[in-house]
Amino acid sequence: MLNPAIIAIVAGTLMVSAYAAFAASFGLRIIRGWDLNSGSEHQMVLERKTYLISTTMAYLFGLVLFTTFLFVFTGDHLHRLFVGAMCAAGTFNVNAYGYPLLMIKVLNFSLCGLWLILNHLDGQAYDYPLIRTKYRFLIAIAVLLGLDSWLTLKYFGALRADVITSCCGTLFSQDTQAISGDLAALPSYGTKVLLFLGIAIHLRSGIHLWTTGRGARVFGILSAGLLLFGIAAVIGVISVYYYELPTHHCPFCLLQSDYGFIGYPLYLSLFMGGIAGAGVGLTGRYRNVVSLQSTVPRLQKRLCLFSVLGYVCFAAIAAFPMLFSDFRLEGY
Repeated sequence: MLNPAIIAIVAGTLMVSAYAAFAASFGLRIIRGWDLNSGSEHQMVLERKTYLISTTMAYLFGLVLFTTFLFVFTGDHLHRLFVGAMCAAGTFNVNAYGYPLLMIKVLNFSLCGLWLILNHLDGQAYDYPLIRTKYRFLIAIAVLLGLDSWLTLKYFGALRADVITSCCGTLFSQDTQAISGDLAALPSYGTKVLLFLGIAIHLRSGIHLWTTGRGARVFGILSAGLLLFGIAAVIGVISVYYYELPTHHCPFCLLQSDYGFIGYPLYLSLFMGGIAGAGVGLTGRYRNVVSLQSTVPRLQKRLCLFSVLGYVCFAAIAAFPMLFSDFRLEGY
């Protein structure tokens, strides 16, 4: 617990959760009493405080994005302390809280990104039409951030150096009777075809959205689906090409120096494409709001561009070893 990175993760997580709880309690007052047409003192107080809450939460949610990557980095750094661990996969398997914590952090990472998009959109209108919507969303995120804090304390508090954990070769093996084993057993050729075909369709959908302004919902669904399938493809196929070992499907070893830390830009571009693209679909729901009719299309175009760039970068990183390496996965 005295590791500097662990202290930073725990402190950052607790700080974000505490302030999110405060913001959620204020959000209940907003939901019940917000009335922009009122000139009462109560309404004036709500308007002043919502500026402070929104600005602070934007920075704190940025901290959530940072601590998520720091958590994965720390897991990889600490693997040397545990017998049997070769990377973060073993570190997260030291106790029962590791992988649930990783999943809740990734979920919060994605939801916070969507909240930032919604908050930015609401701030562009003169009448704050999404004020209740974004605070309802914030209340749900605050609950998940509280769960994140609890799991963080339980996970790091239960770390024991005398525990023998499993290596990534065991956890991500085709013989493993778990979802990790099912992902490792994905057919290589079919997975590659579906991945790059999906990215090509996503690019085509993005061009259609950019030129016509239509198809935001389809683009959002494609983006979210590609995010999930991209993670599966990393485990099933992409990682294997970087390791040049047909039985090595670990999604965490890519974060190590032996592979040039390629996992960080790979995952960052994947999540950028997924979250920005999902934001296109989310903002499309409010296109008919009078005060947002000119704002939503502009924001959607920017998000569309970020999403397309993210997936193009992801595709380039994924395809590089497939094109420029002598290693061939088919046939194993």
